Amino acid sequence: MASDILSSSVVFLAAAVVAVPIAQRLGLGSVLGYLLAGIAIGPWGLGLISDVDAILHFSEFGVVLLLFLIGLELNPKKLWQMRKPILGLGGSQVVLTSLVIASLLLLAQSWLPAMSWRDALVVGMGLALSSTAIALRVIEEQNLGGSETGQAGFAVLLFQDIAVIPMLAFLPVLAGGGGGSWLDGVWMLGGITLLLVGGHFLLRPLFRWVVLSNVRELFNVAALLLVIGIALGMQSLGLSMALGTFLAGVLLAESEYRHELEIAIEPFKGLLLGLFFIAVGMAVNLGLLWEYPLQIVLAVALLICVKGLLLYGLARIFGIRAKSRSQMAAILSQGGEFAFVLFTAAQGEGLLGHELTSSLLVVVSLSMMTTPLILVLQDKWFARGFKAAAPEQPQSDVIDREPRVIITGFGRFGQVVGRLMFANKIKVTILERDPSQIQFLRKFGYKVYYGDATQLDLLRAAGADKAEAIIICTDEPDEVMEVVALCQQYFPHLKILARARSRVEAHQLLSHGVEHFSRETFAGALDLGRQALISLGMHPYQAKRAEAHFRKLDTTALRDLLPQHSEDVHLATRAKEARKELEEIFDREMRGERERHNGWD
Repeated sequence: MASDILSSSVVFLAAAVVAVPIAQRLGLGSVLGYLLAGIAIGPWGLGLISDVDAILHFSEFGVVLLLFLIGLELNPKKLWQMRKPILGLGGSQVVLTSLVIASLLLLAQSWLPAMSWRDALVVGMGLALSSTAIALRVIEEQNLGGSETGQAGFAVLLFQDIAVIPMLAFLPVLAGGGGGSWLDGVWMLGGITLLLVGGHFLLRPLFRWVVLSNVRELFNVAALLLVIGIALGMQSLGLSMALGTFLAGVLLAESEYRHELEIAIEPFKGLLLGLFFIAVGMAVNLGLLWEYPLQIVLAVALLICVKGLLLYGLARIFGIRAKSRSQMAAILSQGGEFAFVLFTAAQGEGLLGHELTSSLLVVVSLSMMTTPLILVLQDKWFARGFKAAAPEQPQSDVIDREPRVIITGFGRFGQVVGRLMFANKIKVTILERDPSQIQFLRKFGYKVYYGDATQLDLLRAAGADKAEAIIICTDEPDEVMEVVALCQQYFPHLKILARARSRVEAHQLLSHGVEHFSRETFAGALDLGRQALISLGMHPYQAKRAEAHFRKLDTTALRDLLPQHSEDVHLATRAKEARKELEEIFDREMRGERERHNGWD
């Protein structure tokens, strides 16, 4: 058994490693590469993998993880702000597309096998759904997440995912059954309520307890446990696993563990989504395609055209700009993974015949493969393409990945810096490792996230690739230098400002090319010294000049010592010599100041 799993894994990984880079080089995108890899190794290709249904069922968990990560990006407030496009555009698309496709099927009875209005309605509902996995992957690859195209597309996809639940509940009614007892509805409502209430009060304490264990991999275990547990719980209640995990993500969107959760889930999501696309490719029944090539190709073309035109028209009604609505229509024109679920469930209820269900699954699978090709053609049609168009579109704060400044460490030092940023309306993301400190600061309204800034993935999740500056305020010198090295290697555009506890740390920062730093005790001690001079009778202006002179001379000495700097036993001797020299220079300068001041008198 174990050897079978390992051998299958080798086949999947090898197919992906070969096909995806080729598709990327040809400009077709990674999704089409995975789909082609699935066709190649599936039952209708080389026949290396045979149990397609089991793999497809397992890999659908990648979509569940994807919805969880999307939920992490949308707190309840932002989700409420999107209610109009979700309910308006998304709701209109699902209802109108379902009715139009069902009507076309009934009107085409002379060319198609006899189909009841119930079957036509089920087919219309299933084909109205788009592929969440493919569409969101395309939006991510094309950097359209914060654009008008990305927001409208996401609103439609979210409503479609929610609409799957009533669609599945409606199937027994269409089949002539009772549609389930009222207790089923109570159970579903109770499950969602339990998730919302329990998630609000229990999830943060759970992760705080895990973090305090100081076992890093335990956080990944807890993250997976959360997602899998909620998914299975929702499934047992007859609800969508994806919807349940999406709601859990929304509940955690404002938590301090958001970025760390993204890091923990992202690798599993990427692997399982890739496996899902491969499984879809394997599910394409090429036997039916060879048997009815014209009918299936025509059905795929009609689905894409009808769905695309309806999406384009609705987007125009809702005021979306021309290029954005054509992009959205292309991205959402295919059938979706939930069509597999809906059609299979309908067949189980006796609504769709086996042959019709198999044909529909082939149509949906092939339509999913057309999306990358349509995008390539559309990219060539538009002279500048998606990437050139994206910056022209207004950005929204729906996706909070673009802080101007990242602050690492929010203790007594970082809090002063953060308050100054907030006072000047600078958008800031704060990273802190102490759970008790995070809990305390969040009581006062600070958005502080849990995470280790020395982790490259965390910096990426916090928006380091788009931020303007990073201010390193942690109190561990080694950690400061580690973050500096990461930023210089992977985010060279970032302006680096850092905290130096002493002259030794200041030398280290200078030797790494960091020009902007603050010696935490130096500035405070110098200010206190100025106040002491004033209290001893010195004129405030003269005291300020003395402070400025000392700052200048000390900074010069700091840089003069840099070529000699090494962390050995001689450093202390050199520091003493520099201090003696500094005292002599300062004494001479101050004597000159006193003489000039006496001359004025």
